Amino acid sequence: MQTATNTELIEFNNWTLRVRASQSVNPRLLVLIHGWTGDENSMWVFARGISSDYWMIAPRAPHALRAESSGFSWRPPQPETFGRPSLEALRPAADGLIRLIDEYSASVKVDALQFDLMGFSQGAAMVNLVAMLYPHRVRKMGVLAGFVPSGLEELISQKPLAGKNIFVAHGTQDNMVPIDRARASIELLEQAGAQVTYCEDEVGHKVSSTCMRALESYLQD
Repeated sequence: MQTATNTELIEFNNWTLRVRASQSVNPRLLVLIHGWTGDENSMWVFARGISSDYWMIAPRAPHALRAESSGFSWRPPQPETFGRPSLEALRPAADGLIRLIDEYSASVKVDALQFDLMGFSQGAAMVNLVAMLYPHRVRKMGVLAGFVPSGLEELISQKPLAGKNIFVAHGTQDNMVPIDRARASIELLEQAGAQVTYCEDEVGHKVSSTCMRALESYLQD
């Protein structure tokens, strides 16, 4: 996996992170959340055109997949539930991410009272979950080839995403997360109060160049 040349691999409070520091006086924090079987290197392909004003961190998920596959997952391995992670299974990782963000941002003196999130596939499901659990902490969110996890009905009914604009990108030829599931997830995000900026293109489980440009534009302001 190609990684950004100006990033640094670090260990921090039992997490493995790849970090791209910013020279901006008051940088915003952008957290990159990889998908199932990914790691701290996976998300940088999406970060190439994103402003250097961002301080970026890409954490490695806590659960190794040696028994199933290489890479890491945001939930423990659960047979017979591939592609269907729930609130219960993902919440420990979501809570852990918030602690990591607070501790890491304090250590480098970056304001993370509000931060931005971008995730791919299972990582995009994590973006949706973190935003619904901690809406006051999340400013912008990029949901790439992802979905809304199950078990969020009560949270959604409380409209935690009211006032937020969310960017969603998905491919019509996606065989991992079918397009119908993505469209259903958009409806759930809207039910949670969000305004969704949606980019759909004729690609598989990836992000098209058109949607990448739209994502970069979304993150600019």
